[in-house]
Amino acid sequence: MSGAILYIRDNLKISSTQVEILVGCLNLCSLIGSLASGRTSDYIGRRYTIVLAAATFLIGALLMGLAPSFIFLMAGRVVAGIGVGYSLMIAPVYTAELSPATTRGFLSSLPEVFINIGILLGYISNYALSSLPENINWRLMLGLAALPAILVALGVLVMPESPRWLVMKGRFDDAKQVLIKTSDSKEEAELRLAEMIEAAKAPGAASSNWQGQGAWKELLCRPSPPIRRVLIAAIGVNFFMQASGNDAVVYYSPEVLKDAGIQSRQQLVGVTVIMGIAKTFFVLVSALFLDRFGRRPLLLLGSTGMAASLAALGVGSKYLEQSDKKPVWAIALCIVAVCADVSFFSIGLGPITWVYSSEIFPMRLRAQGSSLAISINRLVSGIIAMTFLSISKLISFGGMFFSLAGIMVVGIVFFYFFLPETKGKTLEDIGILFEDKIPENETHFLS
Repeated sequence: MSGAILYIRDNLKISSTQVEILVGCLNLCSLIGSLASGRTSDYIGRRYTIVLAAATFLIGALLMGLAPSFIFLMAGRVVAGIGVGYSLMIAPVYTAELSPATTRGFLSSLPEVFINIGILLGYISNYALSSLPENINWRLMLGLAALPAILVALGVLVMPESPRWLVMKGRFDDAKQVLIKTSDSKEEAELRLAEMIEAAKAPGAASSNWQGQGAWKELLCRPSPPIRRVLIAAIGVNFFMQASGNDAVVYYSPEVLKDAGIQSRQQLVGVTVIMGIAKTFFVLVSALFLDRFGRRPLLLLGSTGMAASLAALGVGSKYLEQSDKKPVWAIALCIVAVCADVSFFSIGLGPITWVYSSEIFPMRLRAQGSSLAISINRLVSGIIAMTFLSISKLISFGGMFFSLAGIMVVGIVFFYFFLPETKGKTLEDIGILFEDKIPENETHFLS
């Protein structure tokens, strides 16, 4: 959308307010999908929820690509947004529930890796299609998203169901078969199955009638102290992921760079390609080292880097706002700072938010707890995306970036005190980190 919007604005003659609504509505509408995804995945299973997400992506992409007017374009964006909400919850939860503890960080961060690969492919296709007539190029930029949606739906045919969901449904034999395929030995599979059955002991669980009932009440009405701590951690990391303004920087980077002095549309799209390469490279680096260094070190490193990058972007933007000559060094500072910001995001908050959200909730609450946390993620993302340009007009881009840098400083403090390390622990063992009394061997809670 960041590249397509340059041409949609002129082709459909839409205002800046309509641009904000068009960009931001996907995130707000994804709130619907993220809230519904928890109960849906508990009811029909993780695999079929992935199919449902792919179907909404397909419909949304076709509506946007064929849209004759702004209203139809909005309709496609709304449908695609619902699919985003479903996929952002189900992909990391499914992966976390299927993965062994030793590689869960890497595997659960793969959704973020491929999101970034998708963004990069979007930037590259935008650049490749930008020379076509403007009534065609943006339609292809948005409509091509239908192809990966079809591939995802077909891929589900060879994917096993989540063993933990099968256990919650009382289908122990089916769960064992999945675990044998995803464990190093039959003995390991039987041990993992026994741990899952033990963890599933809750009223109504481990039976064919289980559909996730009672989860919302346990999460919101009568949460125990450990569950309350889990909620604070999950909601907090999702809040700061989007309050950092990363989505807005990605969406509106052409606008920011245009204001900095880069006028050529093809150059603007070209810079977004460089930004996409940086994002993709660093999220892959983070995924490879998550299980070696742990969640906390990479999260704190990435967040500190984001705060510094946003502050540098604020300095560059402020200087350019007050300068008529637009010096090359200030433009270069803005470009480097934008690329650094998204790179540090890809090291820390980008992959780790999804990993953390999918692994800290107890099994019976995982899907619906994750959907609640991710709905906060989507709500904040939508608010930031739909107000970024308006607020920037009031306080300037420089002022906006200084504000986001301040938010990240608060986020660093929150991560340090509220997010324990989960590296190498089974999903069933992670709950101990949030208990009232931490065993002696868990005193590295804040290490």
